[in-house]
Amino acid sequence: MKKEDKFQVIESVTEKLKTNEVFYLTDTSELDVETINRLRRMCFKRNVSMQVIKNTLLRKAMEKSEKDFEKLYDVLKGATSLMISDTGNVPAKLIKEFRKTSLKPILKGAYVQEAIFIGESQLDILENLKSKEELIGEIIGLLQSPAKNLVSALKSGGSTIAGVLKTLSEKEG
Repeated sequence: MKKEDKFQVIESVTEKLKTNEVFYLTDTSELDVETINRLRRMCFKRNVSMQVIKNTLLRKAMEKSEKDFEKLYDVLKGATSLMISDTGNVPAKLIKEFRKTSLKPILKGAYVQEAIFIGESQLDILENLKSKEELIGEIIGLLQSPAKNLVSALKSGGSTIAGVLKTLSEKEG
């Protein structure tokens, strides 16, 4: 690879790291072409971009970005694939689903909105992370619940009070 090509790769990856809040580093070595293509198709369908990258180039891009990726430097050994997503748990779910038919990819590390996860043992934690939209939905549901209970109580109470008043007025007459 020429020096200019390396520079372009570093610049491109640096920009991706600056603009994305979620990326995973995985080991996809020893996967044959057919399997890696199946993984790429799966990534494409779930809006996850996947790029195999040299560790030295990735480290330089990490160092150039304005974020602190220092804890991830130790996992930059062997073959590395960079998986970038908009949602923190999508790549973890994708990896777990893909591994039902393959031994890899193996999670080396992940960066999810300033939190760093190291090692395969973190895959279950990453899979159970809630997306921003899921959290907002839960909060709205929790906030709406007391209001719904109040409205239904007022409605049922209102009809009960109206029924009692009607009964009382009929008795007097």
